[in-house]
Amino acid sequence: MRDLLIVGAGGFARETAAAVAAVNAAAPTWRLLGYLDDDPALHGTRRVGVPVIGGTDLVAELSDAAVLVCVGNPRNYRSRRRLVERFGLPPQRYATIVHPAARIGAGCTVGPGSVLLAGVDLTAEVSVGAHVAVMPQVVLTHDNVIGPYATIASGARLGGGVRLGDGVYVGAGALLRDGITVGAWSQLGMGSVVLRDVPVGEVWVGAPARFLRRANAPVDAPGDHPTDASGDHHPADRTNESQLRSHA
Repeated sequence: MRDLLIVGAGGFARETAAAVAAVNAAAPTWRLLGYLDDDPALHGTRRVGVPVIGGTDLVAELSDAAVLVCVGNPRNYRSRRRLVERFGLPPQRYATIVHPAARIGAGCTVGPGSVLLAGVDLTAEVSVGAHVAVMPQVVLTHDNVIGPYATIASGARLGGGVRLGDGVYVGAGALLRDGITVGAWSQLGMGSVVLRDVPVGEVWVGAPARFLRRANAPVDAPGDHPTDASGDHHPADRTNESQLRSHA
């Protein structure tokens, strides 16, 4: 069994810990040491039975442990990339977790640092990049290409040949027509029905999906401040999220 650290202690991190437990129940694979979070108030607490053992500096100190970066939410879905780039670890330091209740079809690949939760279905020749979060009951069909750092929320369905650029966030229950492309760091609202290509860095909502606004500033833009390992958003993001909900 290999030691494992989960960066973050929020909802996605806890879901990942539960998936790790399911993997181990099927075949002992990981020794989960705990969560790492830069909020000192969480240190020493437990979440789903797993301790928060300290801050993200322990990634360097516990150099033999595999790592999963499990942060981010609709208001701040770039935080995963920030942390991965800050750590500067080689790909082999990252674990890949596929829940035993997920189905991986012929010719499919899943990159390092990615997590596929229960009920995910990859049908055939799907390519999932590094550090991708795929939530329960997502269906990725033939020839989908999912860029690194993407997040696909629960119940989303992608038609054949869909391409998601780097860091795309797909809201829960969204439906994407076959053959379309969603540009990097764009966001699709909950329940959206996406029938045509989405440009880079835009928020689309509705059925059929339409442009709502530009996405937040690029991850490397001036003034884009780092987040802590919990993936908490900045106060300025709250208005944008309320707009997204009201139009979804």
